[in-house]
Amino acid sequence: MASKTKVTREEALAYHLEPTPGKLEINASTPMATQRDLSLAYSPGVAVPCEEIAANPSLAYDYTTKGNMVAVISNGTAVLGLGNLGALASKPVMEGKSVLFKRFADVNSIDIELDTEDVDDFVNAVRLMGPSFGGINLEDIKAPECFMIEQRLKEEMDIPVFHDDQHGTAVICAAGLINALRISGKKIEDVKIVLNGAGAAGIACIELLKAMGAQHNNCLVCDTKGVIYQGRTEGMNQWKSAHAAATDARSLEDAMNGADVFLGVSAKGAVTPEMVAAMADNPVIFAMANPDPEITPEEAHEVRMDAIVATGRSDYPNQVNNVLGFPYLFRGALDIHARAINDDMKIACARALADLAREDVPDEVAMAYGRKLSFGRDYIIPTPFDPRLIHVIPPAVAKAGMDTGVARRPIVDLEGYTESLRQRMDPTASILQGINARARAAQATMIFAEGDDVRVLRAAVAYQRNGFGKSRVVGREDDVRAKLTEVGLGDAARELEIVNARNTEHLNTYKEFLYARLQRKGYDRQDVHRLVTRDRHVFAALMLAHDHGDGLVTGATRKSAHVMRLIQHVFDVENNKNAVGITALLHRGRIVMIGDTLVNEWPDAEDLATIATAGARVARGFGLDPRVAFASFSTFGYPVSERAAKMGDACKVLDERQVDFEYEGEMTVDVALNPDIMAQYPFQRLTGPANVLVVPARHSASISVKLMQEMAGATVIGPILTGIERPIQITSAVSKVNDVLNMALMAACKVGG
Repeated sequence: MASKTKVTREEALAYHLEPTPGKLEINASTPMATQRDLSLAYSPGVAVPCEEIAANPSLAYDYTTKGNMVAVISNGTAVLGLGNLGALASKPVMEGKSVLFKRFADVNSIDIELDTEDVDDFVNAVRLMGPSFGGINLEDIKAPECFMIEQRLKEEMDIPVFHDDQHGTAVICAAGLINALRISGKKIEDVKIVLNGAGAAGIACIELLKAMGAQHNNCLVCDTKGVIYQGRTEGMNQWKSAHAAATDARSLEDAMNGADVFLGVSAKGAVTPEMVAAMADNPVIFAMANPDPEITPEEAHEVRMDAIVATGRSDYPNQVNNVLGFPYLFRGALDIHARAINDDMKIACARALADLAREDVPDEVAMAYGRKLSFGRDYIIPTPFDPRLIHVIPPAVAKAGMDTGVARRPIVDLEGYTESLRQRMDPTASILQGINARARAAQATMIFAEGDDVRVLRAAVAYQRNGFGKSRVVGREDDVRAKLTEVGLGDAARELEIVNARNTEHLNTYKEFLYARLQRKGYDRQDVHRLVTRDRHVFAALMLAHDHGDGLVTGATRKSAHVMRLIQHVFDVENNKNAVGITALLHRGRIVMIGDTLVNEWPDAEDLATIATAGARVARGFGLDPRVAFASFSTFGYPVSERAAKMGDACKVLDERQVDFEYEGEMTVDVALNPDIMAQYPFQRLTGPANVLVVPARHSASISVKLMQEMAGATVIGPILTGIERPIQITSAVSKVNDVLNMALMAACKVGG
């Protein structure tokens, strides 16, 4: 079972504040540098597509963003589990939903908050915005208004309108139920289904299951007043009445007797162990109330070991998570320019999800979740970070849309479409998710050397509170507490272990160890005493050397070269031929390792070969198949230069070493990274663009990294120190909290170790 991520109010507010307020920004996708660019983008050039669209409205999908743009719209009347917070307070949620569209399905999205609770006003506002978007995702609107709004918009608009709180939950629930019934050997046409919670999600769940074959008389729907039965008048509306059953059952307890399936979208504790005990053999229990389910899996399994249990929580198996559905439903719908998302498309999504869960799970997915995943009672629904979702679900949705006639532009080559989706997505988030899971599984005790820096302290708190392991901070107790209090984390001071020369019982051991290392390098005992008691980098390194921690993070308050010299007192780094610093650059869906950015100032061919091996090791630590390019200003001997010769010689060294990864060089960076340019050299040995670049010297590595960081906005992780005996990671002086935390995770996972 995965640990539940803990998030404090302070962390959540800081996340939404830094580096800029909110979670979205808008970037131009076309050049905007010259007068000609502006003339094409706006007047007079923009008039041409305007005229074309006026003559043929379908061309809006070709000449504008309409075909890949979804509006996430709410009035804030049912925000998460918080109730009616209003339109403005719902904005962080809607921004987050827009981010999920982009992250999981590469769908552009914008959030719109409408300050009205009037159904007519809401419908008119959304309807009038229809030309701007390829689809509408309604969110966090209370029942029964959500039913009226969605139904009217579906009737009045010619683009997909989808209320995710209803149908998103229903689709994932249906996918899980398909597999749960498969395991229990039952058919949807025969089972007795009990639904508790007759709001938006509950009604949508039962309607979709009936569309898939569940029989009306076998479905009992309950609300806070009990079973919805034929003839009941109290607390009824037209949506509940449609599911009134001919039954003598009046309470949830009555309904659960002999039930095969329980679906809960209600409240914590609504289901008792006695109710579970009264269910049929191999019962299916989907307790989806958030944040706490109607009954926990532990409670259910105490009375029924044969139960298949799903919840809405990530810290239990079988999470019913809407992110498995809505991004991919819209991806498929947008790609066929659909007029609507109908039941057939939702059912196709559910069946494709169910089929995917029965397939063999790739190692990288299992790695991301820290456990082996295989189809069975604890794995009936795919995980949200499964990279196959993007190329499995949208084609199924698109085909269903084409088969049912809602496609304006059918896809002719579904196989080609599937392959284009496979290539479309950014792999970096899945890779980082895997590193997070591996770090959580390692449960490493991490030493944070610079307890006098608030960034380091916040990273240490996040490391421990997120379940990665224990944090040990080197610093003065009063100073650490004061700094944590300043940033609203005063309670964390009681959680962290604060270590310094005054309170450690190992001081003499540390000093004797260091004196033995330095006595022949001009240091006397007084020098060693000052180093151990006054320098936190040295003290932290000594902690690691004596197994008083599993990894070390330092460097946020000093230049890396100075930190290296201090660590050298304790560990052999500068004289270690295997020590290399590899920096990972993450930019626009690509990851490239660059080395050496830390240790070797002017490497020769042998050193370059060692750097290449270290880069390949780090790449594998990220879950990549390494492809190494020795980068230069020349390509395969042209132009001729003695300075470039060593890059080609490094390949010969690797030939002799018989390494087990791809490598090639020397070559310019564009040849290494651009497949079209690479194709001009058919004799070269790389099977695809390089993901490890070995550059001629440390200064060129540093220039490359900082240029990409400052000019392109690349995310930088590193330098990752590899090739030494213990996991030590050195952050930069400009590191943010998340950068420090990332380096701690690298140390915990022993990436490159």
